[in-house]
Amino acid sequence: MTMNSSTQLYEARLNRVVDHIYANLDDTITIENLAEVACLSPYHWHRIYTAMRGETIATTIRRLRLLRAAERLANSAMAIREIAGLAGYSAVEAFGRAFKDAYGSAPAEYRARGSHAAFARAEARGDETAFPVLIEPASALQLVGVAHRGSYMQIDQAFGTLFGALAAQSLLGTGPRMIGLFMDDPDLVPQEALRSIACATAAPGASPAPPLVTTTIAGGAHARLRYKGPYADMRGAYRWLMGVWLPASGREAANAPIFEEYLNNPRDVAPTELLTDIYLPLQPADNEGQPAMPAGFGPP
Repeated sequence: MTMNSSTQLYEARLNRVVDHIYANLDDTITIENLAEVACLSPYHWHRIYTAMRGETIATTIRRLRLLRAAERLANSAMAIREIAGLAGYSAVEAFGRAFKDAYGSAPAEYRARGSHAAFARAEARGDETAFPVLIEPASALQLVGVAHRGSYMQIDQAFGTLFGALAAQSLLGTGPRMIGLFMDDPDLVPQEALRSIACATAAPGASPAPPLVTTTIAGGAHARLRYKGPYADMRGAYRWLMGVWLPASGREAANAPIFEEYLNNPRDVAPTELLTDIYLPLQPADNEGQPAMPAGFGPP
């Protein structure tokens, strides 16, 4: 077995572990069971995971459970006690401390005043100027990626597979851009059927093999909204961008998917410090290259 194929085998085993974690986040997860899923030695598999993924398995589980908890706090009316239990905490107080350590505020405060709340208030007011949106030209971008089907909140699962495969195939370029491409409207398509691709720029001349796929983002004008905060809160940003800013902008959305570029890494910074550029493709304007007039301010 070559070094490359051996690395791919280990990556496949660790991907099974991450798949299992995502499928069982609301249930009991044991280290022993994960070793069985990985088909690796119970004595050593955790060291292998930490070395190859850059964080301990306990950190992965805690991070993903708190991410799901944040999503429930921001986008549902589920009771905090129930959210705490599903995140693996038998005491609400312990959940509150862990959540505050990760997200900078207690669960109730986060629900009331997180970054999602600011977008909700702007949407309710119909304030299209509440957040800066830049209209920028862009060149076509060639990417490699891993397809994902299911909740957009779980695209991190595909990113783990992506970077493992890039490393195993020696395709990981210097400073790759991380991009999520989203094909479906989560308000129209059932969660289990949502399609997305976790993407990255690869080394020039790359010839990827499965599970990697190649894809292209078309060039042209894009509206860019920079979002700061947890990924769990971004649904409100999308609703404001599509429901308030776009109708007032005088522009039309192009027939192409929205995509996100992730400017830092959730393993390196607190969730409240995450930076994401949301790109909405636009149809060409009659005066492309000039600022578009807001709706209602153009000539009759």
